[in-house]
Amino acid sequence: MEMTIKRLESYKRLMQEIAILRWELNEMNTTDAGLGSSVIKDYSKGFERPQAVVGFDDERYRRKRRLLDQKEAEAEEIRKWVEAIEDTATRKVFEYFYLDGLPWKEVAKRLGYRDNPDYPRLYIRDKYLKSCGIK
Repeated sequence: MEMTIKRLESYKRLMQEIAILRWELNEMNTTDAGLGSSVIKDYSKGFERPQAVVGFDDERYRRKRRLLDQKEAEAEEIRKWVEAIEDTATRKVFEYFYLDGLPWKEVAKRLGYRDNPDYPRLYIRDKYLKSCGIK
């Protein structure tokens, strides 16, 4: 899949969704949150009677697990793309801003551009994105 600015910017949200899905799956496994109920028709008395059946909602669990796997794969792909950037300063700009979620002022401070907080964004990130043809 091709890298885009939108995908890079989605990393922080992906990590939040992954944490929530992991928590929900844990709750389903360890509490009553995983229980679901269905209604069946009982004809044992000669006529139709609705009966409730309670049990673990396996389908809902599998859906959440598949979604978690997809989101983890997407996050890993973004992380690997950033880690594959050869230039150290450029890679650090992407790590700090996209993966760690630091504001540009902090990114500039960590890279030694305290006097010019726009430098990492304009002259490192934007230049790299342009050279890769990423929009």
